[in-house]
Amino acid sequence: MRVALTGHLRCATPAEADRVRAGLDAHLRLTRAEPGCLRFDVTPTDDPLVWQVSELFTDRAAFDAHQTRAAASDWATLTAGITRDYQITSPA
Repeated sequence: MRVALTGHLRCATPAEADRVRAGLDAHLRLTRAEPGCLRFDVTPTDDPLVWQVSELFTDRAAFDAHQTRAAASDWATLTAGITRDYQITSPA
């Protein structure tokens, strides 16, 4: 069953937003190359401190593998402490 994550990455300061921008391209490239990644988009909103996040993985194992890799990545270090407001679902 597919696993989707949707929501927002919410920076509290311009310095946090700068950290997101510094690491985002590499994070997108690495995640999109993962087995089981069907969609991975992190797009700016009208608020310069907020990004819309939309992910879709083939199954729970692929999603969990992504979470494990991302937790140990440069992205995790760069964005530590930045608020994530996500919902995880299993769309049909």
